[in-house]
Amino acid sequence: MLRKIAFFLILLWASVHTYAQSFQLSPNAQISVLTCGTGEELYAAFGHTAIRVQDPARELDWVYNYGTFNFNTPNFYMKFARGKLLYSLSKTDFTNFLYTYQLENRWVKEQILQLKAAEKMELFNFLEENAKPENKYYKYDFLFDNCATKIPAVLKMALGDKLVYDSKYLEDSATFRQLIQQHLKANSWSSLGIDLALGAVIDRKATTLEHTFLPEFVYRQLQNTTLTGARLVERERVILDIENTNGGYYFTTSPLFWLLIFMLFTATITHIDLKNHARSRWLDFFIFFVTGIAGLLMLFLWFLTDHSSTAYNFNVFWAFPLNCVACFYLFRNGKPSIWLKKYLSVLLIFLGLTVVFWISGVQRFAPLVSLILLTLAIRYLFLYHHFNKSA
Repeated sequence: MLRKIAFFLILLWASVHTYAQSFQLSPNAQISVLTCGTGEELYAAFGHTAIRVQDPARELDWVYNYGTFNFNTPNFYMKFARGKLLYSLSKTDFTNFLYTYQLENRWVKEQILQLKAAEKMELFNFLEENAKPENKYYKYDFLFDNCATKIPAVLKMALGDKLVYDSKYLEDSATFRQLIQQHLKANSWSSLGIDLALGAVIDRKATTLEHTFLPEFVYRQLQNTTLTGARLVERERVILDIENTNGGYYFTTSPLFWLLIFMLFTATITHIDLKNHARSRWLDFFIFFVTGIAGLLMLFLWFLTDHSSTAYNFNVFWAFPLNCVACFYLFRNGKPSIWLKKYLSVLLIFLGLTVVFWISGVQRFAPLVSLILLTLAIRYLFLYHHFNKSA
């Protein structure tokens, strides 16, 4: 009985293996690249790209999607924060794929590739091999290895040197930061947060091919790509013609509003403190604690993660990590320590360095950082004056 079962399993494996090796796309098969519009949620703010393989004769219509990850991954949030979360290539039915974008009111465009039968098989076999459990995982990098950059890379690996990307079609290149901010709402918490988290490394201009970390530039790059001297894209069409609508904007919920309020509040309390020869310890504790924690988070992203875009983040000059220690000394009554007065001098120098780095172009800071710098300067100068007067 056991021999019969073993023989049956071997026969089944052999038949499946033989089918996989001998499977051929029909002459009418099409391979295309799908570009999807942006959405309201932050994860959808930059759009999406995938590859579609369609063969009616084989009743096959699959989408190969390199932007898949598993929420049930152990330590998901820690791995995501440290840049160690594995993404994967998934294969899904086109109807299910399209339904998701219908629900999210996002347009979908298709570029049908002009490929010979042998080239279609080369690309199809590459995708099938890449979709195997042992091959489908990769370590995601927002700028250099994501669902969009995978498409030009896969086409190049599957089709070889006969595929040529035009590196001069862009009239003006942009920095990574500029490209990112073009897809975020101005004066939004997401825009501010991303600007604060990303370092000076993204303030260099991206090459033409590096622009393809954004799906819209994959679309434009493919329009300017040749295969054996002929245009790669045979034709284009719109599958879902949906106009993206932006959500409502309320100034009172924006970071500009709240940073202005806090700056005016800090200036008012500081004026009252000067007038009364007093010091509001709770305000100092709050400012130093928040900037210190923010600085620790930036250092974490810089040194303790695999994210390539968070290195050399000079926001730590104003969001100084040691502030989360100094805040407890500032909360105490009594005569200030000598080191605390010197520490304030260092903080004021660092604020000046931030401005110098900004003007010189070492790093481009979020425009709203100017309000933070002004708020900190008001309070730091007051504390420096107050402690020198109390000495």
